[in-house]
Formats: sequence, structure tokens, C-alpha cells
Amino acid sequence: MLAAAALLRRCAVSGLRAAVRRPAGPAAVLPARCYSHGSQESDEEFDARWVTYFNKPDIDAWELRKGINTLVGYDLVPEPKIIDAALRACRRLNDFASAVRILEVVKDKAGPHKEIYPYVIQELRPTLSELGISTPEELGLDKA
Repeated sequence: MLAAAALLRRCAVSGLRAAVRRPAGPAAVLPARCYSHGSQESDEEFDARWVTYFNKPDIDAWELRKGINTLVGYDLVPEPKIIDAALRACRRLNDFASAVRILEVVKDKAGPHKEIYPYVIQELRPTLSELGISTPEELGLDKA
């Protein structure tokens, strides 16, 4: 047991001496980039992927909510064509509450950029009329 302790002490001391003996020269700092090596998805591919996701004929309520939650997690306001596909999925599922919630989330994601939400509503107006979906403002939900 004493021999093991002495060996451990000798290793620790020799390690410290080796660290002290090194000359203190300028350390070379090499740039390191931690980028993904995967291919980058273009904006058009991103939009097409989400439109395809929401246009699945057999999408269920869980998949709809999962898709919306994932989409909301990105640092962007979804394009009107993606929102259009999501609203149509809500209509197929007869989920009016989710449709209104999607519009509320879009308004929230626009944040301080007040021109984005009216543009999105303007682009979605034909779809909203066709599907019979009211905006949060029409329902008085913006007053709360």
C-alpha cells in the first residue's frame, strides 16, 4: 500500500515538473469552426418541406401540433404558403381552435415588426374566407 502511494506521489510530482519545465512561448491559437457538415437547405426547399408536411392527407392532430411547435421554434415567421397549408390541415381535422392559435402565433412571431402580420393576413385572406376561419382580431381576442 505504501509502495502504491509513493508511486502515485512520484507520478504527480514528475507531472508537475514537466509542466513547469516547458518554455513559456506564445501559444498558437488556431481558429476552429463548428459548422455542420451537412448540406444547407434553401428557403424554397424549407418552404416546400413544410407545405408537404402539412398537406399530408392522413395528418392527425398530434402531427399538426408537433409541426406547428417545431416551426414556431425556428427563428423566423413562416411564409404565408406554409401557414396556408397548416390552416388547410386544421380544416381537414375540423380543428378551429388550432387554426386561430396558428394566426396568434404568427402575430407573436412577427414581434416588433408590425408590417409582417398585416401582410400575412392579406396573403391569407382568400384562404381564410374559403375555410371560414376568423382572425383573432375578428374574434376580439386581441383585446385581452
